[in-house]
Amino acid sequence: MSTPHNEANIGDIAKTVIMPGDPLRAKYIAENYLENYKLVNSIRNMYAYTGTYKNKEITVMAHGMGNPSMGIYCYELYKIYGVENIIRIGSCGAYSKDLKLLDIILSESVFSESNFALTLDNDVSHIVKPSFELNKIVEQTANEIGIKMYKGNTVCTDCFDLYMTDADKVISRIPEGFNPLAVEMEAYALFWTAKILNKKAACIMSVVDSKFITEIATPEQRQNGLTDMIKLSLECTTKLD
Repeated sequence: MSTPHNEANIGDIAKTVIMPGDPLRAKYIAENYLENYKLVNSIRNMYAYTGTYKNKEITVMAHGMGNPSMGIYCYELYKIYGVENIIRIGSCGAYSKDLKLLDIILSESVFSESNFALTLDNDVSHIVKPSFELNKIVEQTANEIGIKMYKGNTVCTDCFDLYMTDADKVISRIPEGFNPLAVEMEAYALFWTAKILNKKAACIMSVVDSKFITEIATPEQRQNGLTDMIKLSLECTTKLD
């Protein structure tokens, strides 16, 4: 069985999926970290590879950019392919002056102005949390392998943060006391879909730009240089059923 967006057969996709936004990052992870990997989806060039990491079967699949794209792929993975755990790994813009380029962040709660939840599930909530259990595994794994990680709330927008005409106005609409560390574009759809389908989701991010610094990560850094984030997500999979 396949979908309009995924040609994989049932059984081709593992119970745990790591999801970068960029298809080339999925390809890079498969080629450099997985053993016996196989390309199981190439529709729309949204590559998905299933293989093993330390004898654990996992799938690495891209999700594209934005809540709608993430919403399609994670819904089908959870609902049709029986996936239980999704760890999104991606880039973000820092909202804290304490963060530097390529620092790693684990999202503990996401605020979004998106109507994704209203459209999908007739719910007006704009804040959603990841899986507590999965986040705990990420924290424990980071400590075990010595990767420094920041934890906190994040914002999920429908517009790339560097293109906003007035980012400060967007920030002013964030609920008082939420105090986000960073902004990205997909975690809200992932967390909401996991919530309504009773699945697990987490989001690990690396800082590639910041409202407090002028330096921006290059495309090469975004694709290949996020080694610690990739390593952390892969190590987490060894602890999942």
